[in-house]
Amino acid sequence: MTGPSAATGAAHAAALALGDDALVLSHRLGEWAGHAPVLEEEVALANIALDLLGQARVLLGLAGDEDELAYLREERDFRNLQLVEQPNGDFAHTIARQLYFSVYQRLLYERLAAGDGELAALAAKAVKEVAYHQDHAEHWTLRLGDGTPESHERMQRACQALWRYTGEMFQPVEGLDVDWQALRDAWLSATADVLGRATLTMPTGPQSGAWSAGAGRQGLHTEPFGRMLAEMQHLHRSHPGASW
Repeated sequence: MTGPSAATGAAHAAALALGDDALVLSHRLGEWAGHAPVLEEEVALANIALDLLGQARVLLGLAGDEDELAYLREERDFRNLQLVEQPNGDFAHTIARQLYFSVYQRLLYERLAAGDGELAALAAKAVKEVAYHQDHAEHWTLRLGDGTPESHERMQRACQALWRYTGEMFQPVEGLDVDWQALRDAWLSATADVLGRATLTMPTGPQSGAWSAGAGRQGLHTEPFGRMLAEMQHLHRSHPGASW
């Protein structure tokens, strides 16, 4: 397919994938409401979740009706990375997930903002938010990794556990004109720098351009995602057509 209609269709596919990433991670972070370790962190995680929700609304709005896409699709129709759907676990687990994803998202949005595609304007605005998300994740990675023996062990364990989901971030996404190998190299460098400063060991595993543990972009998700989706969609599906 060529021409404007094909380009628009590809852009919508990209908006759906990135929108699903933001929506799902926003919900996961929102699960910390009332459970964060300190009040300040309760506010910080809520603000990051709201930033991501705002991104999701714009992106899903480009792909169709945002409410229908969020609340009426089945599990296999979502195109988010498997990384963002992983349960919160302990606080270290949440921070490791946030570090991996926010570094990826910042690098990706910087590249999109520098182009002239349909997502350039959104990326230019969102990259400022994502820079804060990354700074927040880096702060806690350093604090936990270079903290007590227990916090160090928990952070190291979390980084290793989530590493298997990072390869999927560098699979090409329809509608995104990105040098995925260069993106992967930049992500590895930035992540290694943070983990090194946090006295953490870079996880090991088959992290190569051809490897991916997950296929979330193709609609294949891990077991926890189904439970999360049922919770997220319950109210809307229970009261179809309701207004508030």
